[in-house]
Amino acid sequence: MPTLEAIQSLLAELENPDAGKSYASARCIKNLKVEGGAVSLDVVLGYPGQSRFDEIRQQFEAALTGVDGVKTVQVNVSSRVIAHAVQPSVKRLGNIKNIIAVASGKGGVGKSTTAANLALALAAEGAQVGLLDADIYGPSLPQIMGLTGVQPESDGETLLPLQNHGVKLMSIGALVDPEQPMIWRAPIVTQALMQIFNDTHWGELDYLVVDLPPGTGDIQLTLSQKVPVTGAVIVTTPQDIALLDARKGLKMFEKVNIPILGIVENMSMHVCSNCGHVEPIFGEGGGAKMCADYDVALLGQLPLDLSIRLGADSGLPSVVAEPDGKIAGLYKAMARKMAAKVAEKAQDYSSKLPPVVVQK
Repeated sequence: MPTLEAIQSLLAELENPDAGKSYASARCIKNLKVEGGAVSLDVVLGYPGQSRFDEIRQQFEAALTGVDGVKTVQVNVSSRVIAHAVQPSVKRLGNIKNIIAVASGKGGVGKSTTAANLALALAAEGAQVGLLDADIYGPSLPQIMGLTGVQPESDGETLLPLQNHGVKLMSIGALVDPEQPMIWRAPIVTQALMQIFNDTHWGELDYLVVDLPPGTGDIQLTLSQKVPVTGAVIVTTPQDIALLDARKGLKMFEKVNIPILGIVENMSMHVCSNCGHVEPIFGEGGGAKMCADYDVALLGQLPLDLSIRLGADSGLPSVVAEPDGKIAGLYKAMARKMAAKVAEKAQDYSSKLPPVVVQK
């Protein structure tokens, strides 16, 4: 008959592709029982991944059924998203477990489209997700999310976020005329951002994805000082000019103690729709080199694909336009890797600590 130790040794070798490490080292294996020839266990992922539940179950069943003496195998797979630590100087919000900033060093690299699709991918994997458009000067998420012209309602005290495709959204673009330019100085812009963030009734969220404006200016600094951010994702293209600015964005987050969850390389290559020829229009290997230089993860590479642009323009991003398509699969894989990186961070225990009372 198989022993508990033998089964534990076997399971220690099973690797989770989303996390890049074993399930055992990530403490995903719970309630392991070996009774005679019956083996049962729970696999609890620290990130949303319901599209892979069946695959993970089959992975464990295939490994265990090949063991001598094992007659039956029962594997239950689920996800449990918890709150993780943020910057030391900022207090985490009780209703939002994790805030993820999506940034780029420069404009035109597809950051907002990437942020929207990552948020939609997290929702498709089973999470409760919000999306905050922090680009006050150039808000584009209402159009990308199919909410152009829709204004948020108020409950008298707070704004109720817009909702579409299973994701909650708030943007300055939903509060002002789309053709009205935001001719505001930095103090007003940062004040507007914090008011939108604080005055929106987000409800309970597993993740709030924040689409930052390009660069490393006042909004980024305000976010790092006043908003509890779990981690940041950098979006870049492979070309050297984009990478120069992306490196600055990465170093900025390091200076303010916000961990980098990974890098998304957008427009990595173009695949000809007629002949299938692959051409790296903006160069190649830039994202991978940057990851190697700074010891961060390459979450994924996206092609320069017409469907991504069409989806963003029409309010039907790739993840919802073709949920079973190749592009949606890339976004979902990146979202799982990103969320798995969040799950590796230290857990937030602030809600479990008793308040400190100073008595005279």
